[in-house]
Amino acid sequence: MSVARLTVFFAVALVVSAQGLVNRRAPSFSLPDSALKQYDILDYRGRWLLLGFIGTGSADSKEFSKKLESVKAKYGSKVGILSVLISPPETQATAAKYVSETKITTPILFDSGQVAIAYFKATPQKPTFDQPHLFAINPNGLIVKEWSQAAIQAPGFMAELNQLFVSPSAKK
Repeated sequence: MSVARLTVFFAVALVVSAQGLVNRRAPSFSLPDSALKQYDILDYRGRWLLLGFIGTGSADSKEFSKKLESVKAKYGSKVGILSVLISPPETQATAAKYVSETKITTPILFDSGQVAIAYFKATPQKPTFDQPHLFAINPNGLIVKEWSQAAIQAPGFMAELNQLFVSPSAKK
């Protein structure tokens, strides 16, 4: 392989690796909710899964959870929705208060950080991520879209989210 081709190859590899997990298989996990019921990502194969990372003290997360609740009302069991809290600092008490305030019915799961590390590719140099944050996982288990806090707050977020489930590629 020539030097020019190697240079192009490595440049493309860097761009692809910088895109995060989009178009890659979603990292597997099994996490408990506050009643210690386990939720395994593999149970959602064959249908869409929206995986949100939230913080119970955030007004943005509360608005985000209400948006996801409207998706649940519209699509029912065709779309699975899971919200993940990082514990600590989140506890059963903070989750219960959050559910009481938002009136959401989607499961809230507890992660000690390992799932978040896998999804956000966190490192000691980059240990944080924005909340809320959403990953759309298609029925084949691939992450097809990711939204940061700013994108979730953008005016077209709900239309973009709904488009996933009605586009021809939604069948994949």
